Amino acid sequence: MTVVIGFEGSANKIGVGIIRDGEVLSNPRRTYITPPGQGFLPGETAKHHRSVILTVLQEALDEAGLKAEDIDCVAYTKGPGMGAPLVTVAIVARTVAQLWGKPLLGVNHCIGHIEMGRLITNAQNPTVLYVSGGNTQVIAYSERRYRIFGETIDIAVGNCLDRFARVIKISNDPSPGYNIEQMAKKGTKYIELPYTVKGMDVSFSGILSYIEDAAHKMLSTSQCTPEDLCFSLQETVFAMLVEITERAMAHCGSQEVLIVGGVTCVCEKVCITVERTHDNRFCIDNGAMIAQAGWEMFCSGHVTELSDSWITQR
Repeated sequence: MTVVIGFEGSANKIGVGIIRDGEVLSNPRRTYITPPGQGFLPGETAKHHRSVILTVLQEALDEAGLKAEDIDCVAYTKGPGMGAPLVTVAIVARTVAQLWGKPLLGVNHCIGHIEMGRLITNAQNPTVLYVSGGNTQVIAYSERRYRIFGETIDIAVGNCLDRFARVIKISNDPSPGYNIEQMAKKGTKYIELPYTVKGMDVSFSGILSYIEDAAHKMLSTSQCTPEDLCFSLQETVFAMLVEITERAMAHCGSQEVLIVGGVTCVCEKVCITVERTHDNRFCIDNGAMIAQAGWEMFCSGHVTELSDSWITQR
């Protein structure tokens, strides 16, 4: 039985997960949370990760009931992500691999989300909608590769939601997107916003600029409530994503769709075909998803040489 430990820390979450042949043995995580109206900066995020990563590593081993000698491979997020947090995780993973005498594997963060989703849902060949704070893509597997059929041409949908949350001072705890969702449930008035779909691609920067400007004017004159703005923004951006996902499904002849990434946590009611969003513990960035992708790679004969164990933000 193959046991892989995975380190994830590409953004504001630091996690260590352990997978044994498709079974999640442990998956502890910490989140760097900033005050309302603020985002998280790379340097400060990396400092947070450095302060807790060894504690999280020990928690993962204790929770799994394993020791270093029980681990077969060490996987880490190679990218994409924020530079400083990625470097922090890569250094720890490289150090652990050398101390324990284990092979090292650099994992693509996006593939980690997809492989974890496939493991949890048992989806065989889904069209994937990957939505998070840093990425928005429609992906399908074709000719032994994951192919991008559509994506954002500017900012990610999660970034759009996060930045709007800062405008109206919504709390970052547990996450801006979750709090926008709770407020949207109380919205009663739909405000028309720019809807930008270009073929298979989407654009969120225009809708963000528009609602940032409109929010202050409309709220100050009582034309709407913050809940109405959350409702309108969420409905518009999600409709854009559903449109390009359905188009990709038609193109691929796919009967199942898998939604992965942190924004998936607000998609509790999915009304398309056979798959729904999987367990929220595995939607948010976590170590187990890196361990699972690493497990797939390791069992296929892949390893990352120390000289190639760099990181990439893109």
